[in-house]
Amino acid sequence: MRISPLYRRPSWQRFFSGMAVGGAISWVIFLYIYGVWQDRHIYTIKKQADDIRELNNDILIWQQEYKEINKRNIEQLTVQKINIKITNSGKLNLDTLSVFETEESVKDDISMMLAKDIETVYKSKELIKKIIENKVVKINNKRYKLHVQEIVFYTTLSIQLEIDYDS
Repeated sequence: MRISPLYRRPSWQRFFSGMAVGGAISWVIFLYIYGVWQDRHIYTIKKQADDIRELNNDILIWQQEYKEINKRNIEQLTVQKINIKITNSGKLNLDTLSVFETEESVKDDISMMLAKDIETVYKSKELIKKIIENKVVKINNKRYKLHVQEIVFYTTLSIQLEIDYDS
């Protein structure tokens, strides 16, 4: 096997040495460009990972707030408490203990309305009224009848009653 005599000509020597130097320079440029490109992508990926982590945290916070708001809305849309008030007890000279016991007895009679939604309670307002007005209360050996003066439907069911002698 024989090597061609082209290695002795200076023009070919310059050509081959130029190819070697050009290859080395182009390799260095390629490595530089590839390294810069990789740095940019690594930075972008890290930034996106941080954004995803923050957005996931925001989603968790929003979901917790959403659940709390739903829970509050459910509580607000149901009857939580019943208030009964007899307005004219002073007119009949009734003692406060008897009035309190009467209010508690009425509250016990309509306690089935607790934890019901307001719409259902509103639809059964006539039933509530009849339950209260058909009740005869015995205080100090006298019979009294209750009359509904006002009913307010909200998370607290407020009822104002008047008490009169039973005829």
